[in-house]
Amino acid sequence: MSPALSLPSAAEVETARANIAGTARRTPLWRLDIDVPGTEIYLKLENLQPLGSFKIRAALNAVRSADADALRAGVLAPSAGNFGLGLTWAARRLGIPATIVAPDTSASTKIEALEALGATVARVPFEDWWTVLTTRRFDGVEGVFFHPVAEAAVIAGNATIGVEILEDLPEVDAVIAPFGGGGLVSGVGSVMRRAKPGVRVIAVESDASTPLAAALAAARPTTVDYRASFVDGIGSTTVLDEMWPLVRQVVDQAACVSLAEIADAIRLLALKHRVIAEGAGAAPVAAALAGQGGKGVVVCVISGGNLNAAKLARILDGDTP
Repeated sequence: MSPALSLPSAAEVETARANIAGTARRTPLWRLDIDVPGTEIYLKLENLQPLGSFKIRAALNAVRSADADALRAGVLAPSAGNFGLGLTWAARRLGIPATIVAPDTSASTKIEALEALGATVARVPFEDWWTVLTTRRFDGVEGVFFHPVAEAAVIAGNATIGVEILEDLPEVDAVIAPFGGGGLVSGVGSVMRRAKPGVRVIAVESDASTPLAAALAAARPTTVDYRASFVDGIGSTTVLDEMWPLVRQVVDQAACVSLAEIADAIRLLALKHRVIAEGAGAAPVAAALAGQGGKGVVVCVISGGNLNAAKLARILDGDTP
């Protein structure tokens, strides 16, 4: 059974900051050097984290909040790549085994990085991976199960991003974050609701899958079509039941961008600022450039930069993989 979740308290976020200090970086905010009338766009560069993703915050806090004796059996998590990388890195530091169940849609770059860190990777069809995610079980493997999204310590780790944004840019009017399972936007949004409730919190999806937009329209999680794409860090068939109460508390709107718009944003970031963003990481920029963040000071969370080199080359050449 999935545990009941609530938004992290200020004390829990401060504990997470202490847990990740000295390992996860305090990433910079860069202003996007492009003229958008009435709007200043800033980039929260989580792609500069060790292992290239914000997920190291979540994984570190989760492991450092867990029972040390239980961890001796190892760790287990379903992950498309980035959370698995953070968890495997933390497990390696403790000298314990890590098993990552990855969907067959995961980028090869992420799978290779997982294996290089020493993880045992089980690649399964997306539907089977989703079953592991929702049942929190993967038969035949021991270890402490860590959910990449619906875990209190994971959400608190993600919330540290929101604290840094407000400390560095208190005049922020809106934050746009990619929506995969809701852990990132719930963490960041919890800080905004508590410290500066006027900030608009926007979750962006791609047109390959829009479960959040459907849930907001229906006022409950509902099933949508899912189409695999090069944007592998976001997208699913539904909003997780345990995440819905949190997401609806913090999200003001769902934005949707096309795969072509995401590819354009990746190209812009690479050529304009020499910033490499994966598809999920570039989606907030695509939304902001399309005006979906509104006017004022808008922060885009560049969630990660683990993009397959061949796909990046195609995008830089003007293609959409």
